[in-house]
Amino acid sequence: MLKEEIARLVRKQLRSETERFRKASSHYRSESAALKRRIEVLERQASRLEKMVPMKAAPIVHEKSETKLRFKPQGVRAQRTRLGLSAADMGALVGVSAQTIYNWETGTTRPRAEQLAIIAAVRKMGKREVKARLDQMSQSA
Repeated sequence: MLKEEIARLVRKQLRSETERFRKASSHYRSESAALKRRIEVLERQASRLEKMVPMKAAPIVHEKSETKLRFKPQGVRAQRTRLGLSAADMGALVGVSAQTIYNWETGTTRPRAEQLAIIAAVRKMGKREVKARLDQMSQSA
């Protein structure tokens, strides 16, 4: 009889102690599931936003030029016509808008140093390479 009473008291004590851990475990599982759902929603939103933002796949400039790059508005227009590009295509290639290209060509504004480096890299490209890069940009968008 004493043995049974001791066993009953031990079971009662164990139940009260493990109940706290059971509740915590249940709380952690539900919290983990909620976080997983939130991550899925955020990943879907990020995917939608990536599709909405056009990729700026400007040519990669590998070497830092020691010489200062010169800029002439007529040069941008001549480069664009040589490659047979619209202002929008040239802007996509450089990573700016078509209006920015027009502003550069009219001399209203000047490109920044990074943009000058990209324009210099485009200057070294041929029509085929430019077309391939634009096709690549349109496929990734």
